[in-house]
Amino acid sequence: MTQPTLDDLAAMVPHGAKLALPVDYAGVSMAMTRPLIARGLRDLHVVCLPTGGMQPDMLIGAGCVATIETSAMTLGEAGGAPCFTRAVREGSVKVMDATCPAVHAGFLAAQKGVPFATLRGMIGTDLLANRPDWKVIQNPFSDEPDPIVAIPAIRPDVAIFHCPMADRDGNVWIGRRRELASLAYAAERTIVTVERIVETSLLADEVTAAGVLPALYVEAVAVAKNGAAPIGLWGEYPADMEAIGRYAREARTPEGFRAFLDGADRLLEAV
Repeated sequence: MTQPTLDDLAAMVPHGAKLALPVDYAGVSMAMTRPLIARGLRDLHVVCLPTGGMQPDMLIGAGCVATIETSAMTLGEAGGAPCFTRAVREGSVKVMDATCPAVHAGFLAAQKGVPFATLRGMIGTDLLANRPDWKVIQNPFSDEPDPIVAIPAIRPDVAIFHCPMADRDGNVWIGRRRELASLAYAAERTIVTVERIVETSLLADEVTAAGVLPALYVEAVAVAKNGAAPIGLWGEYPADMEAIGRYAREARTPEGFRAFLDGADRLLEAV
């Protein structure tokens, strides 16, 4: 079976797509970041489940993102996300501020094929004043006043993430990272990069089967060794905090960010 290249996968993401990306600890396909930028994508609506880090920050820095929906943007111990911070200050990106439960609720609604899911905890906060798409409704099962918040379903056009392995049938091992399943269930198409392809079926193995995302939900898989680096990948390798810290420092200016992208010795270019 011919494996697609990373450029092949990037070509599956159209301009203006709603693109769903996972939190850093779940499995970020950093290997796809450069091909997406090289494609010159514009007007993406990036949804982070539930927070964003280096990958969406780089897409913002490259001018690919018009809207970002997230409950936080952070590089963890390396500090804030520099391109995101600059874009917010300049007003060049629309921010749809959220909470982790709200983002998960939106994906849950999409999985179930319903128009919205409900939460209660945000009532009384200023989030509701900044999210006109979130509606306060009356609990239809209560005879007393009982407001709840309706969160609309989040239906991404494309979801992208990285995992340790897939098999020849396209089944992907996501282990305990159930947020990756949420991404795939909700998205129109799911693109996955993996460290390796194994020859035996992951679904036929009693040990791995429970943590497998079936090929039914996966549009395409490509091999990208160290494809999450410099972010870590569970069970495979830790985060390279020195490299992430270097990015945090250099991307503070547009010139530094461009130099980071162009640096031939940068870790991202080796994946």
